[in-house]
Amino acid sequence: MKKILLLLFLHLSIYAQTIKDISNIVGIRENQLIGHGLVVGLPGTGDKSQFTMQSLQNLLRNSYIKIPASSIKSKNIATVMVTAVLPPFARQGDKLKLQISSIGDAKSIDGGQLLLTQLKGVDGNVYALAQGSIVASNEIKTSGYIYNGAIVEKEISYSLKDEKFVTLSLLKQDAQTAAICEDKINEKFGKKLAVAYDTRTIEIAKPDNVSMIRFISEIQNIKLDSNIKKKIVIDTVKEIIIAGSDIVIKPVTVSKDDFTLRIKKSTLSNENWDDPNVNVGYDAGDDVKIGNKPVEVNLFNALVNTKNEPTISDLMRAMKVMKLNITDIIDTIKMLDNLGAIDADLEIVR
Repeated sequence: MKKILLLLFLHLSIYAQTIKDISNIVGIRENQLIGHGLVVGLPGTGDKSQFTMQSLQNLLRNSYIKIPASSIKSKNIATVMVTAVLPPFARQGDKLKLQISSIGDAKSIDGGQLLLTQLKGVDGNVYALAQGSIVASNEIKTSGYIYNGAIVEKEISYSLKDEKFVTLSLLKQDAQTAAICEDKINEKFGKKLAVAYDTRTIEIAKPDNVSMIRFISEIQNIKLDSNIKKKIVIDTVKEIIIAGSDIVIKPVTVSKDDFTLRIKKSTLSNENWDDPNVNVGYDAGDDVKIGNKPVEVNLFNALVNTKNEPTISDLMRAMKVMKLNITDIIDTIKMLDNLGAIDADLEIVR
């Protein structure tokens, strides 16, 4: 089998994170919601647990239908837990994504209809109402999603308008990073507004001549060098990769049976990058195949030959163009991490 040689050239540039990348604003946070519900309309893949039968009996009783739980034999229903995330400043009428998980012995909840379910916060208050048709993954049929399946009914009261201070919490405690943030903020506004109270917390006073939202925007976009790593999350079960678009790949070569990945510093001058007659990234002949599938790759359209530093985003896009499967992409990212070629924390979800 002929190998594919994929070259991502590393063109040196200065990389800096912003304050937004490495910190959160205290008080602006998500809230977890949870509820217990019933799924109906399943094609015999539900459960027959006593708990499910009792839940259905209670539901019917609310509709003035009295029936003993022992007489309910259907396997077209299932008991589920429903969870959602209430984002900061969510307003009434906003819609939320739901995750649904069976808590009985149901074989599948795919395609079932979640009946109206209350979603509560840790304070016991109802913040959203959920309902809709479930879409389960191919691998796990007892867990699924409903996109835009809940409607926010109650808002969490929090206003920035009258606040006089902003408090930053660094994602990772580090005295040097806290000191750099303090200096950069004070330098940006030309006065001492920021004070680092510890290795993670920075309090910033808002000037009177600017709104709080604009002030936060200016703070979050301040650039600084930081040693706090970004994160790549790989879900090996659902075969999903979540990564920032600016995680840089260092020079490295990775070789597998079907392809060879080589990332190296460019020796070309800047003016050659835009010349369509100069193929600076790929030369593998006319009969390239992966398995038994012929592959046609246009690397200029695939943005593999980047003028800046090649990133994980560039790599994934290029490998998709090469028609490599998600498993090859995941294995390659793992190898890059083992070789120290990416400056990011790799989290594997199994």
